[in-house]
Amino acid sequence: MIKKHLIYKKDKWNMLTVEVNGKTLILREISDQWGEECHTFLSRPAMMHWVEERFPKEQFEGSEEEWTAIMQAFKEV
Repeated sequence: MIKKHLIYKKDKWNMLTVEVNGKTLILREISDQWGEECHTFLSRPAMMHWVEERFPKEQFEGSEEEWTAIMQAFKEV
């Protein structure tokens, strides 16, 4: 059974979801600039490593609350 987690959704063109399929984590990032990017991880630590590089706190373009909410959503996957 696949369990889908919504990390954020600004609109139908800007969102990030993670699907958990057994031990595999499938991260889909959809943006109006880049289209859809799909990343597959075999462990949560590997996914979190990608997340920390993708959303460095110092370079995040939103508020600290938004960044914290995104990090918390990933930790709950």
